[in-house]
Amino acid sequence: MKSREQEYKEIFIAEALEYFDALNRHISDLEKRPQDDQILAEIFRFLHNLKANAKAIGYLKISDVSHKLETAFSLIRNKELSFSDEVVTVLFEGIDLLGELIHNIDNESYGEPDPVLLRNLDIIVDNLSDSTIELAKVQRYNTSKNLSLSELVYIQIKKLDHLLNLVGELVIDRDRIVSISRELGNDELKSVSSHLNRITEDLQYSIMDARLVSIGSLFNKFPRIVRDIATAEKKSVDLTMSGHDIQIDRNILQIITDSLLHLVRNAITHGIEKPENRLKKNKSQNGNLSLIARNDRENVLIQLSDDGKGIDLNQVRKAIVERQLLPAGAVEHLSDTEALSYLFEPGFSLAKEVTEFSGRGVGLDVVKNAVDSIGGRIRIESEKGKGTSFILQLPTSIAVKGALLFEVDEIFYAIPLIHTEQVVALDTDDLHEVGGVMVADIFGETITVVYLHELLNVKEQEINLGDKTRLKGLVQNIIIVSYNNRKLGLIVDKLYRQQDIVVKPLSKPLDAVDLYGGVTLLGSGKVCLVLDVPAVTRYFISRRQVLAGEQTN
Repeated sequence: MKSREQEYKEIFIAEALEYFDALNRHISDLEKRPQDDQILAEIFRFLHNLKANAKAIGYLKISDVSHKLETAFSLIRNKELSFSDEVVTVLFEGIDLLGELIHNIDNESYGEPDPVLLRNLDIIVDNLSDSTIELAKVQRYNTSKNLSLSELVYIQIKKLDHLLNLVGELVIDRDRIVSISRELGNDELKSVSSHLNRITEDLQYSIMDARLVSIGSLFNKFPRIVRDIATAEKKSVDLTMSGHDIQIDRNILQIITDSLLHLVRNAITHGIEKPENRLKKNKSQNGNLSLIARNDRENVLIQLSDDGKGIDLNQVRKAIVERQLLPAGAVEHLSDTEALSYLFEPGFSLAKEVTEFSGRGVGLDVVKNAVDSIGGRIRIESEKGKGTSFILQLPTSIAVKGALLFEVDEIFYAIPLIHTEQVVALDTDDLHEVGGVMVADIFGETITVVYLHELLNVKEQEINLGDKTRLKGLVQNIIIVSYNNRKLGLIVDKLYRQQDIVVKPLSKPLDAVDLYGGVTLLGSGKVCLVLDVPAVTRYFISRRQVLAGEQTN
């Protein structure tokens, strides 16, 4: 994987070479039309950008020459310097020198720029060009240049999206061909399908790799943002960041940008206390905010942590009752993790005042919806008086997903692995009917268990999720899924395997069915429905709320 410095250098060189080519073209046009202010403005802009970019990345020689040329063209634009033949020659030579410096960035044997040419540029900058004696001493700069093109090209993201979609179709057909070759047992077909499998896989990962960008491209925007918000809130905040080099799909990064900004605002406005309050709590005057990215198997974790006042769980439980999300009796039995999950409910906010940056009714549900849309997960960890952390678990790609395949009533289904915690087999006797649903003790944790056959195939008015007599067999295969800090067990008929799948959206009218997140085609040619874990979980949360209300009444 390329380092952040190498990636930035390649981008700089690609842009610098574009500027170099454009400068050559524009200065040639300017020689023919020296009074064209538009051309002068374009040249000035290219030189100014090149100077700033070179200085930012540490190429001071390029920055210095760009600055001299920028000054010269500024004098020409202000009519303080005539665009004479002698001046044109020096400017062409100066731009040639820029190109030479750009091409020799990695050439350690390249010496210093031509001192005669630098002196000549100084003469131009000092507006001494009327001294023809001085200009006559300047030797003609070597113009025998070799033409070269940049090794980088810019591609519109929609073109990469289209390529990835085509690769997704190819992956589906590849799996079908591999399956057919196994069924037929033809050695030549097996050999061809095996080769097709390798090529398709290489193509798939090459396209996915082309879409990857460094998280640093987003992280680098936050120091200024944190500084501005902290200043407006009259707080002092120190920001630490790590994981700039972690790679992620560009579309995923784009989708979570606003969400991460929202979390940073919340951390500063609601989490970190004012300096005087921190001192009273024996904390440092400056609040600490950390933004960390790291790889977690095939996913990317982004963690935002502050050392502020934390979240008061008593306030959260009180707000749950006040907003009639759960009755008081049910709230008392919520675990801390489950209570925190209600912060993601629409309109749920603990903000006591409206500030410039928060408290305007846009809650964490917006963040949750954005993370859900890309198949990610988010959870909260908080300790009162110590601070709060938001952990985002994101896939590296949204086109191809790892999934667990299973069967219910001879129909194939898939669940994205990012929502899958574990798979267990339990005796039917270990399942208990409580409050209209089945629950089980799984590794010391009480988890609600659902029979998918009952959910998917029985009319809603006839569904009885707590009836054990409807189960088949003495042992039940259970997939434990997790969403929004809540776990749910799904009883299935048969478990198969993990497999990368390409999820396609459902066509109308099936797209209106909340329980399904899409469809894919297996190598056998059979259609496989992809369960929407967030939708399934939300269904049981609402059902439990209804049951809890009935029991209270």
